Amino acid sequence: MSWRKMAALVFGAGVLLAPAVDAQDTIPKQSVNADLRAKLPKAVLDSGELVAVNSGSFPPYDIIGDNQVLTGASADLETAVGELLGIRIRNETVSGLAGVLSGIKSGRYQLDMGPDGDFPDREQSNDFIDWVREYVVFAVPKGNPKNIRDLADACGLRIAVQSGGSAEQVIKKQSTACTDAGKPAVEVQSFGDQPTSILAVRSGRSDAFFSSQAPLTYFVQQANGQLELAATGRPNGFNNLYQGSVVQKGSPLGPVLLESYKILFANGTYAAIMKKWHLDGNMIPAPGIDLATAKPQ
Repeated sequence: MSWRKMAALVFGAGVLLAPAVDAQDTIPKQSVNADLRAKLPKAVLDSGELVAVNSGSFPPYDIIGDNQVLTGASADLETAVGELLGIRIRNETVSGLAGVLSGIKSGRYQLDMGPDGDFPDREQSNDFIDWVREYVVFAVPKGNPKNIRDLADACGLRIAVQSGGSAEQVIKKQSTACTDAGKPAVEVQSFGDQPTSILAVRSGRSDAFFSSQAPLTYFVQQANGQLELAATGRPNGFNNLYQGSVVQKGSPLGPVLLESYKILFANGTYAAIMKKWHLDGNMIPAPGIDLATAKPQ
């Protein structure tokens, strides 16, 4: 099923996921930084482009609209980085985060703008240039009929997650904790993307969708009062959840992206992008590489 058909089913015929942005917010155009551009690999300079990958719509970071045009906070950040480096960043879409990470590991793609969850096990094959902090919560039907207050309340429930994501790992671990305590297991329902997962909750197939708070907030805002967030303000199996762009482990692109982000943080572009997409609560004071395992300064 296409994204447009899925969105029509989830949000009502003819009502698609219109970007919830502030129209007055404009993103500053960047000038090429010659010193930074010179640090790019020769192959990138010769081709004039970087090949990026994404796993499909992940509002409000990635929103794939008409004619597969990509918008969202990540798209705005990608545009700013491309302007700063004086190159084109060409995007390709694959199904699921697993496809993103394997594509980067194999060298088929050079980066994923993300943000993707930075975890120690993922850092073994990838470098994360972190630029947001995230929280993981539940999207539930209005009124929270299953009374989900934190992760432990998922026992015996049908919980939708995005396949290959960190939330899937956490909910499966929680299911084991449930059965170890003599409670019913979690029925983990893994779906390929966010819209399908939300549809499962809207249709009653799932009791809740466990995922990042920023995109869930976006979906709840679009649901005409039929959904709400649950278990907010709780760790829910996560601690210091940083997310960022992904490159192959040891790639020379990592330091270049980090320097690019430092410039965009310093000149106000990062803040403008995050505020435009109502992501103020996910901002971090400074970007960093592999913050999941970085030692405190």
